[in-house]
Amino acid sequence: MPRGSGSDVFLVEADPAWPAEYARQEARVRSALGDVVVELHHAGSTSVPGLAAKPVIDMVLVVPDASDEAAYVEGLRAAGYVFRLREPEWFEHRLFWDQDPRVNLHVFGAGCEEVDRMLAFRDHLRRHEADRATYERTKRALAARSWDRVQDYADAKSEVVADIMTRALR
Repeated sequence: MPRGSGSDVFLVEADPAWPAEYARQEARVRSALGDVVVELHHAGSTSVPGLAAKPVIDMVLVVPDASDEAAYVEGLRAAGYVFRLREPEWFEHRLFWDQDPRVNLHVFGAGCEEVDRMLAFRDHLRRHEADRATYERTKRALAARSWDRVQDYADAKSEVVADIMTRALR
């Protein structure tokens, strides 16, 4: 796989197989959690056709209450996802991942405004080629740099993301 010079930050061209991989992961999560799943979405760059991305399937799982970990943590672990992060101060966010294939599974509670923002950003990039191209140029330029942490790469995109988000939320 082509790699940038950054810390695990490398982009690949859009892969038409990403939606099918999301569908496999969606079935896995729904099988593990059943009715606990309020919503489940493909998000992030791999959900936008034609957009270069880190080869990671980002998923957004909405459960009734993200702070009620007993309702979903063991089910996701049993399905093979690894519990990586708990952020109660940021929308009660929880993060699980898998390495083969690479998946980031973001968990939020019902009614969380961050879910709406993530989906609005995704949908806007799907519909607006100019913003999609701007976002991709930014990602490519930043991926070519060296980063101590992948989060630093994500943070460096903040200004462009905020600019695009302004239009996405209109």
